[in-house]
Formats: sequence, C-alpha cells, structure tokens
Amino acid sequence: METPTLLFLFLIAMAAALVQGQGTRVGFYSRTCPQVESIVQKTVNSHFQSNPAIAPGLLRMHFHDCFVQGCDASILIDGSSTEKTAGPNRLLRGYDVIDDAKTQLEAACPGVVSCADILALAARDSVVLTKGLTWKVPTGRRDGRVSLASNVNNLPGPRDSVEVQKKKFADKGLNDQDLVTLVGGHTIGTAACQAFRYRLYNFSTTTANGADPSMDATFVTQLQALCPANGDASRRVALDTGSSNTFDASYFTNLKNGRGVLESDQRLWTDASTKTFVQRFLGVRGLLGLNFNLEFGRSMVKMSNIGVKTGTLGEIRKVCSAIN
Repeated sequence: METPTLLFLFLIAMAAALVQGQGTRVGFYSRTCPQVESIVQKTVNSHFQSNPAIAPGLLRMHFHDCFVQGCDASILIDGSSTEKTAGPNRLLRGYDVIDDAKTQLEAACPGVVSCADILALAARDSVVLTKGLTWKVPTGRRDGRVSLASNVNNLPGPRDSVEVQKKKFADKGLNDQDLVTLVGGHTIGTAACQAFRYRLYNFSTTTANGADPSMDATFVTQLQALCPANGDASRRVALDTGSSNTFDASYFTNLKNGRGVLESDQRLWTDASTKTFVQRFLGVRGLLGLNFNLEFGRSMVKMSNIGVKTGTLGEIRKVCSAIN
C-alpha cells in the first residue's frame, strides 16, 4: 500500500513544480538570501506610505516587463532607446523603489537576488498594500541584457479589440480568464486623459453627446469635466471610479454599468466571450462564481513565468538600471 501513496505524493510534487514554472520556485533564496522578501516588502511599504501611486505603478511595471521578452527586468535598463523610454513605460511610477530594494539587497546578499525577482515580489506586495490578497511568488529569475523600445509594440493597448487582446495574451501562454483577471488589475491606479479622451468627443453619431455609446451618459459628463476637449492631456483619472485605491472587484461592477474608462476595458463587458468571466467575478446567479483576489494571484504566477531566464541564462545585475 505504501508504493501507490509515494507515487501519488510524487505526482503532486511534480504538478506543483509545473505550476510554479520551469526554473522558478517558491523559496529559491531560502538559503542564499532568506531575508529577500522582508527587505522588498519593507521597502515597498516605506515608499507606499509617502506615495501610494507606486502600488499600481509597480504592478503595471511587472506586467509591462513580462510582456516584452519575458520577466527579465529589461524594463528597468536606462538608455536612449530602451524599453523604459517607450510611451507606455515613461509615466510608470516605482523605478526608484526597485533601485532602493536592490541597494539594500546588495548590501545584505551581494550578487544573489535578481532585479526581475525584486520586481515580481514588489508587484505582489503592492497588491497587498492596497488590501488585495497575497500569494506565493516563485523566484529564481535572472536579468536580461537586451532592452529595446521597439519591442514594446506588442503590449496590450487601450484601443485594442477583445480579439487583439486575446491574441496578445494567448501568445504569452495566457487564456481568456487570465486576460480578464489580469486586466482587472486596473482596479487600482489611473490613466491619462490622452488614453481615453477620444471616446468622449466626436466618437459616435448615435449618441446625443457624441460619446462612445457603450459608456454611461452620466459618466461621460463626469469625464468630460475632468478631461475637456482641449484640456490637459496628461491629467490622471481613476480607472476604477469610487475605489481606485483598493484592490477589489468593484472594477467589474463599473464595466457592467458602462463606467469603464479605457475602451479596451469596457469591451470586456460588451464582448460575449469575455463578459462571462466578468459576470463570474460579479457572482451573477446561474454562473459558477470566481473570487477575483484569489484568481488574480494564480494568473499573476502564470504571467510572472513568461519567458523567464534561469540557470546560466542572463545575469544578476549589480544595479537594476544597467547591465553588468
């Protein structure tokens, strides 16, 4: 009777390893730098207390990093034409947080912890600080040596159709549920008027105000007041109206009510193939419910293993903004 039991335990262990990803695992630094998670957590918390905007910034940064050449911290490299200089990355907040954590980790464990892992841990800690659930982050990534602004073109964009979004996620090994779940990260943070203002003026001839017909009319009026046609294009507006500082499922309620700020977000409700997942996060009767916070952690683990460099690939940078 012992042999089947041992085989069963072995299969469970193998399955767990596959979930974590090739080369990464929870507790990778347990012997070489056991204080890594506490150092990153304290650093993120310290910066968050003075500037809460770093939470959505770090979450987006990790996402943007993983979608371009994998999760290898290439987004952190300085240079005239690196990923950091590309439009979607120029306004991200939190680069200084990663630098601060790296400085402390180099003092505690020189040459051990990668910038890619620091970013993955910081993204998780940012969700927790905004009242989201925690999850275990597999580590063991190494840092990439290539960073080109031209490679940022495949990032999901605010005008993408659902089909385009699906393809971009599928190309990274992520399914439709992962898509809706990860875009739900917009429950915290803001967007500049320039990313959505086109939806408010001369968008359609079918609405009295000329706005996107998928938007709630009262919401359009509110956004027009915040983003006048010839106003400041850089002004920031909450992506999750009424709850932009709390990591919760209210973002999906806003989509249901036509109050999605980005066109790509609102389309998750108007497209039947993704609407089902939004409804499941909302607990619509007759559908198998999904817990957004729980599913977010699971999808983040999948995303954080996109194209990781492990073993002898890449390097462990001494400074996150420069290759060795």
